[in-house]
This record gives sequence, C-alpha cells and structure tokens, in this order.
Amino acid sequence: MFNMELTVQTRKIFGEKVKALREQGLIPAELYGHKLDNLHLTVPKKEFSKIFKEAGESTVIKLKTEDKEFNVLVHDIDKNALTDEINHIDFYAVKKGEKIKVRAPLRFIGESAAVKEKGAILIKAVHELEIEALPDDLLHHIEVDISKLIDLNMSILVKDLKINPKVKVSAKPETVIASVIEQKEEVVVEEIKVEEVKVEGEEKKAEKAEKEKEEEQAVKK
Repeated sequence: MFNMELTVQTRKIFGEKVKALREQGLIPAELYGHKLDNLHLTVPKKEFSKIFKEAGESTVIKLKTEDKEFNVLVHDIDKNALTDEINHIDFYAVKKGEKIKVRAPLRFIGESAAVKEKGAILIKAVHELEIEALPDDLLHHIEVDISKLIDLNMSILVKDLKINPKVKVSAKPETVIASVIEQKEEVVVEEIKVEEVKVEGEEKKAEKAEKEKEEEQAVKK
C-alpha cells in the first residue's frame, strides 16, 4: 500500500459560497463511511492533484484533519464538463479489517513478439478489474505482461495474471484481458477518375449514334 498523506480542513461554507473556495485553490469535499458522521472538508487542489495521480481510486490515503486522521479512498470526483476542473470530491473512510471493493486499472507492460515480428494486432479487451481486499492489500494497479503473446491468436486471461491471493477478482478466470490477432489484408479498390468515366460515357454515346446512323441508312436502301 502507498504511504500517502493529505492534510485537509473542515468546512463551514456551503452552497454557492463554495465558489469562493475554488477561487482560492481549494476543493469542497465530503468524508463519509460506516458509522461515521459526514464531515464537510476543503482540500488543497495542488496537493490533491499530485496524490490522486499516484493513488487513483484504489489506493488508501491518510486524510488528516485538524484533530483526526482517517484512512480513505477517493470514492467519487465531480468535474466541470467544459474545463475538466474538479468541482467536488467524495472520500470514503475505510475500516481496518473490513474488505473493500474497488476498480483497479490495468497497466500493460512489455512488448509482444507477435505484434513486432509478425504484424499482429494487439487487442486490449479490458482496462480495469473489480477487486475485493482488505485496505492494506488493495492494488494500485494490475500489471499485464504482453511479452507472453509471442504468436498469433494467443490471449492473456484473468487467470494468467499474477495477483496476490489475498485479493479477490470479480471477473471470471477465463475472461480475456488481451489478445493478438492476424491483421487482415485491406481490400484494394481501384480508383476510377471522373475524367475516365466521362470519356467512357462519351465513347458509348458516339458508338450508339454511329450505330443508329448505319441502321437508318440501311432502311433507306
């Protein structure tokens, strides 16, 4: 587990007034959890951005208020759709000895010989997995070594991943994580120029006119 600490302040400003907090580089937040009264907080934007980049939503963070400490997960983040700025954060306090379900992102490492040497296409079918574990056993991410994909039509399944046995994965063992497939040849469509169509059309018109002329002369005879 990553040892990360974030110092926050309790908040007594609500509603539209929180706009002033954001202008000061602070993010309004809520802390809640099992048998815990909700706490209203302000979080320093700069410090949170650094920690969240490392922790994501699957690593426990030590949240420090003026007089207490809590082990928490980032449960939800609300962002401005236009600016991508964080409007609000929800933290969830975890309890020691209580298992938690989170979604751990997959990190693809290595290089596939099938892709490099045989021109195969790498398909990443899954990008995160739901896991369940005690707070201290949660995974920041799960590594997927694609160097095992050395030939066409090979796959990496959930059961092939190296995961601490203390961590339970919700997905079925046979679930495909990544695979390499043969690259299909592109169908080459011959380009036909407008000029060629035009010339061909004019030639057919000329042939038709000539034929009609011959038939007309034949009738006169």
